[in-house]
Amino acid sequence: MLATAVLLVGALFGAGTATARAADVPAEFGTDWHDPVTAAPPVARPHTKSCQVTLADTQFRDFTPYRGAYTPPKGCGDHWSKVVLRLDGTVKGRQYDRLGYLHVGGVEILRTSTPEPSPDGIAWHVEKDVTRYSDTFRSPRDVEMLIGNVVDDTYTGVIDVHVTLTFYAGSPAERTPDRVLTLADTPDGTTLTTPRNSERIVAEVYATGSGGGCEEFWYLTVADPASYSCKADHGPYREVQIKVDGRTAGIAAPFPNVWTGGWSDPFLWYVVPAPGAFDVRPIEYDLTPFAGLLDDGRPHRVEVSVVGVPAGQAGWSAPVNVLVWQDAHRDRLTGAVTRDTATDLVNSSTYTPGSENRVDTKAGHRLTVSGYLDTSHGRVTTTVTRTLADTSVHRWTDGENTDGLDATWTDDQTVATTGSGPARSAHTLRTYTLDGVTTIGSDDRLRTVLTLGDRVSVTELRGGRRTAWSRLDDTYRGDASYALDAPREQRHAVGTSSERYRSYGSGGCYDHTLATAQGALTLDRRGC
Repeated sequence: MLATAVLLVGALFGAGTATARAADVPAEFGTDWHDPVTAAPPVARPHTKSCQVTLADTQFRDFTPYRGAYTPPKGCGDHWSKVVLRLDGTVKGRQYDRLGYLHVGGVEILRTSTPEPSPDGIAWHVEKDVTRYSDTFRSPRDVEMLIGNVVDDTYTGVIDVHVTLTFYAGSPAERTPDRVLTLADTPDGTTLTTPRNSERIVAEVYATGSGGGCEEFWYLTVADPASYSCKADHGPYREVQIKVDGRTAGIAAPFPNVWTGGWSDPFLWYVVPAPGAFDVRPIEYDLTPFAGLLDDGRPHRVEVSVVGVPAGQAGWSAPVNVLVWQDAHRDRLTGAVTRDTATDLVNSSTYTPGSENRVDTKAGHRLTVSGYLDTSHGRVTTTVTRTLADTSVHRWTDGENTDGLDATWTDDQTVATTGSGPARSAHTLRTYTLDGVTTIGSDDRLRTVLTLGDRVSVTELRGGRRTAWSRLDDTYRGDASYALDAPREQRHAVGTSSERYRSYGSGGCYDHTLATAQGALTLDRRGC
């Protein structure tokens, strides 16, 4: 927990802006380093009365879930301006990165992974705004949490966690969902039954490729006849689809999550994790065009699948929550799906063998769905158009002593609404980038150089005029190396990393940069 005597804070340059420089950066990684930190902003909290509830206080040694009970807070009402989840964790010794989830009443409110510890131990925390799940928190619920772990003579790290919810009295800035639903298991698969007056329906899917196999690194897989260790029938393209009664209702590009042991080099991630590693963002699908179908009071089959996963191969988890906003002035709504069209899925991987083997992939897909609802405020038509594209170049040598990828994914969505007032639209463009290479030199030393980017652009229009906009750029860079096949104390590991999280728009500005060297925090700068 190397958190003292690392930074010398310099002068302030403008309001809210500070610089810091390193003091006593070690020549190599030792047995301790700075606790994990991210450049992402903390959750903003209102200055109102608050109440706190503990969801879990437990240890994870194996794959036994923690099970407990949740009781709503007393003294803060049953409607809140904000609800904030906080997870505090500690671990020491030797341990892999581990994946975990937290369910309240069957609703997944957090998907997370853990940092790998130092021998002397580390502490970290995760904060998340979970106000959207307020409906779940208004009544007593079962709690289930699991961070699957293995503790033995080699992997000694026991994971301690303490998880709380803090409720802030008042009204939320935006209307929260009236209902938060999960899918029901039936003999025919999973089904969803929504209230008959649902006027907006959003599904969120916590899709992660994991399990330690090739699907954890799905973006590196190749098809025959390419000579690479991770194979997939159609190459590296992955697409997360959601279907309603067999009809494609949504498509999305998964984020290329990298956990804290990723790319064969945990020294990249000891202090600064990859974007989203501790707080996995769910994929969202606006299913409102299907509300006219779903509002008939019957259960409807809902399926989530990951296109591109080899048949019969596991490795993906995709739990689903469904958020519903209801019409307050009508008990039943009617409507219909009027359009559900998709282009053919394009997926081309070209293999070029040589001293440096190469696979060039270009893939993409487009879906448009539209439907109307007759509501208490008139007929409302919602149209969702989503376009996905993936371009990547994968290069490797025989024996994979050099293995690199340069890839870009785009997920471009527009949700347009007409009727009941001026036309409205929300355009969201997500761009994910990964540019990395791992090499093993003649001295049996492994080096990884990697850049990850998570960019989001959002523009909202009403009556053709822009009413809100935002831009986000979260970029990680790392360069680390160590000696293979050597005891930990003889690896002579070195590494630098940085993260810059920038967001700006009509709602304000945030800019935070972190940098590390050999486990010491060398820069912590904020400002706009």
